[in-house]
Amino acid sequence: MQPTAGPTNSLLDVAGLAVGHHQRVGDGWLTGTTVVRCPPEGAVAGVDVRGGAPGTRETDLLDPRNLVERVHAIVLSGGSAFGLAAADGVMRELYAQGRGFPMGGPGELVPIVPAAVCFDLGRGGDFGAFPDAGFGVAALAAADGGGRTADEGGRPAGSPPSGHVPQGSLGAGTGAQVGGLRGGVGTASGVLPDGTTVAALVVVNAVGSAVDLTTGELWGARHLVAEDLTGPGDWPDGRWPQRPHPEELAAARAAAEEANATSSVPRSLATTIGVVATDATLDPAQCARLATSGHDGMARAVNPIHTMFDGDSLFGLATCAREAPDQAGVHAMLHTSGEVVTRAMVRAVLAATTITTPAGTWRSYLDAFPSAALPPTTPDAR
Repeated sequence: MQPTAGPTNSLLDVAGLAVGHHQRVGDGWLTGTTVVRCPPEGAVAGVDVRGGAPGTRETDLLDPRNLVERVHAIVLSGGSAFGLAAADGVMRELYAQGRGFPMGGPGELVPIVPAAVCFDLGRGGDFGAFPDAGFGVAALAAADGGGRTADEGGRPAGSPPSGHVPQGSLGAGTGAQVGGLRGGVGTASGVLPDGTTVAALVVVNAVGSAVDLTTGELWGARHLVAEDLTGPGDWPDGRWPQRPHPEELAAARAAAEEANATSSVPRSLATTIGVVATDATLDPAQCARLATSGHDGMARAVNPIHTMFDGDSLFGLATCAREAPDQAGVHAMLHTSGEVVTRAMVRAVLAATTITTPAGTWRSYLDAFPSAALPPTTPDAR
């Protein structure tokens, strides 16, 4: 049975987690950072890295054989390996707040902040414009402020409604692309019959395509639920994506060939990264398994996935607010992990917006295939 979406249909439905974005757009910049802040006591964590070109930090620490079980934040960032510096800012801010792994006396602690990065270098026009520690500080501040998004250049700072995670071309997804189209950040949640919540936040930035190139349809669209296409302005009239007109598919193919021929930055480097979380009690090995199942969701939304040019990585988190599940409960959570990752990725693509920089143009899916957003307007009419 398909789980229902939670109240916000986002990672925030796992109580205790917070999300903040920071990005810079314009003057050569097109990149950003997203922070998932955990409860003060941290969250049990695991990780599964599948891509052939990962950029990560503190993932070895999450091996179930090792000492530390809980993390205090997860950093997702653009900037390729340079973007790992954003985690430094998050660590220092958490240290100042008194959050971290205790190492001795009062105040002697080390915040545990794993990170993963995606490739977006040069997409704004300046190859050397990438996130630093300040991006992490700003994204954490946005998370602490209830989900605000902080901007530098390109557009004013936003303060979305409480309990809403902004999606699309912002945060770590600011410079994202997927198969030549604009990528971005998406999130989704599912609530199991027993009340357990599983939710995902994913930065879609992939060598592979989110689109079936024979039809123009989104690979993962069939996994959407009604709540995925409603919300505060993320979607065009809340309409379901459907098969676009054939002439749009032909035009999109021609535009992609032209863009690939004239682009000044490589379109063959990418990486999809994200977090899958639950409020159930899991151990580190089970958290890693939660992330593993999330990768199944990636494979339903993008084809091909986990290539040698992607560093696809997912973190699994458990806040342990609910009791530990039995075997059947774990099975249901793992199934839901894949579902919410697919839905989050489709939502990211649908919320993305077209942009032109000195490095080229990345069109959004809905600009490339405008007829995909035409009626029908309900799942029953698809």
